[in-house]
Amino acid sequence: MNAAASSSSSRPVRGAAVPVPSLSADETGAVADETFQRHTSPSLRRGGAGVAVVWFRNDLRVLDNEALVRAWAASEAVLPVFCVDPRIFEGSTHYFGFPKTAALRAQFLVECVGDLKYNLKKKGLDLLVRTGKPEEILPTIAKAVSAHTVYAQKETCSEELFVEGLVRKGLEQVQITQGGTSGQKKSPNPRLQLIWGATMYHIDDLPFTVNNLPDVYTQFRKAVESKSSVRNCSKLPPSLGPPPSYGLDEIGGWGAIPTLESLGLSVTKSEKGMHFKGGENAALGRVHEYFWKKDQLKVYKETRNGMLGPDYSTKFSPWLASGSLSPRYICEEVKRYEKQRVANDSTYWVLFELIWRDYFKFLSAKYGNSIFHLGGPRKVVSKWSQDQALFESWRDGRTGYPLIDANMMELSATGFMSNRGRQIVCSFLVRDMGIDWRMGAEWFETCLLDYDPASNYGNWTYGAGVGNDPREDRYFSIPKQAKTYDPEGEYVSYWLPELRSLAKERRNFPGASYIRQIVPLKFDGGNQKKDQQFNRQRRPNMYRR
Repeated sequence: MNAAASSSSSRPVRGAAVPVPSLSADETGAVADETFQRHTSPSLRRGGAGVAVVWFRNDLRVLDNEALVRAWAASEAVLPVFCVDPRIFEGSTHYFGFPKTAALRAQFLVECVGDLKYNLKKKGLDLLVRTGKPEEILPTIAKAVSAHTVYAQKETCSEELFVEGLVRKGLEQVQITQGGTSGQKKSPNPRLQLIWGATMYHIDDLPFTVNNLPDVYTQFRKAVESKSSVRNCSKLPPSLGPPPSYGLDEIGGWGAIPTLESLGLSVTKSEKGMHFKGGENAALGRVHEYFWKKDQLKVYKETRNGMLGPDYSTKFSPWLASGSLSPRYICEEVKRYEKQRVANDSTYWVLFELIWRDYFKFLSAKYGNSIFHLGGPRKVVSKWSQDQALFESWRDGRTGYPLIDANMMELSATGFMSNRGRQIVCSFLVRDMGIDWRMGAEWFETCLLDYDPASNYGNWTYGAGVGNDPREDRYFSIPKQAKTYDPEGEYVSYWLPELRSLAKERRNFPGASYIRQIVPLKFDGGNQKKDQQFNRQRRPNMYRR
């Protein structure tokens, strides 16, 4: 079966962007309401006192947010806070100075924050929004409302850990005499309480410590599947209110959701590809649409290597990266689907991919900053080029190889690229061009809606041959990939309209009908005749550098 297959009804129409999910606002709202109802328990009781602050970062959701539920249980009032950190929205990438967050992801995140505020209001709270550094904002807020604890989701990578440390130090300087009706003991300062909630398998349930994490994915997967279990989603009380009754006026009220203009950004709305809607409700709507409405889960493994249209794969990753969607909730829905409809390789494969995501998150905790270094966790010594002209031809989709250029065009226009496409363009950049893999990783950091440091850099170290898996030095033949995953040139002609007039079998091999190839292929030569003969030569799929 052609792995690129997907239903024709889900294919994007030329000249029109396809919304993901494609549900109406009413349908999305109904799905969210039903989901929240299933995860609400009237029997939950809170036993705490005083005020707890919840600092939202990469967990922009209400459903299955353990930090939020813990804060509610340990207090009389909860104050949710989101900080518009200029280091994230206006900063630059570490080595090469690309924009830290491009406009498309910024817009997506703004929508996620707006939806979080909406869902918190439905649960009796609100979201306080401030622009500035969390280590400056949170201590001021904690002092104003006499908070005893600031709850937040625990992160694993250096930039996030750095900010956690600064917030903790800032809170240590705040002296608070606790109020409230229960007459609890005085506390010298509010504390920072970090809660694990980013993965499907909880870090405390792993059959090994993080420092003893297996370096090979298959060993990790088999261990957790046989010795660990996925926890149930945390239940919500009917109401998470009230918010604090004092202190908000002196810090300027609730604040407003930022606009792209206030962040110094602007988006040119794309008329092609997929348009992802930000927010928790959109995330729940997408799960419902893909699993239950379109019944795509049962064929996921067969279609997941597609590149065109919204339904060849789940498309959950942007909401997972922003924390608008819980991986445990996806697992729960897979299990429910298996009971009510069918259990097969495809239903398992969604969980298989979520375990990959867990693996990279835990690896980032084990190896720290080495996942960002040139030699990767294994400290591989290699010579890499930083040729700016070559890199820009890759970045801008001007390499002369339609499959590369189309994928890079899609990334620029939508902030998304298929998993298959990511592997192909990574291989081309590092194997055929010999370019420093960190340039590609940082450009992905700039552009991707689903950017997550652990997954992004984990995948790039893997693709560049500096990671831990035994299959690191994989070479992706452009002709072979094109013949297998875009045999009629449908994908490349969608993103490169100048190829539409060519015969289908020539669209990926256009010769002089397209721009000149910027570099020859390392293993396939540079001429089209050899490219077209590639599949008949039955060459091996793996290559060593």
